[in-house]
Amino acid sequence: MGCSSSTAKAEGRKEKIRRPKSWKHPQPISRAELTQMREEFWDTAPHYGGKKEIWDALRAAAEEEDLSLAQTIIESAGVIVHNADLTICYDEKGSKYELPKYVLRDPSNLIRTK
Repeated sequence: MGCSSSTAKAEGRKEKIRRPKSWKHPQPISRAELTQMREEFWDTAPHYGGKKEIWDALRAAAEEEDLSLAQTIIESAGVIVHNADLTICYDEKGSKYELPKYVLRDPSNLIRTK
């Protein structure tokens, strides 16, 4: 008798994105080290598959402070959010995009300089 109502609800539901939970790097790191890790990830990620346009949208959303604007970026690019914290997403063709927490949120043990 068609699709079940729970499937229809899941397909029609828009997941609101959120920042990942607080996390801690194995050792305290500086802002410069964190920035370098992020740059290396974004520079190499597209080489492991998926579309560059989706990677670009994920980066823009990850770097956006305003979550509602980040949500708009994700939706406009056609990204399917699997985990609300953006750690796992898919594109419309089913390619998987995994984002490490360090590109989505600063660690709790980030060295703060004055």
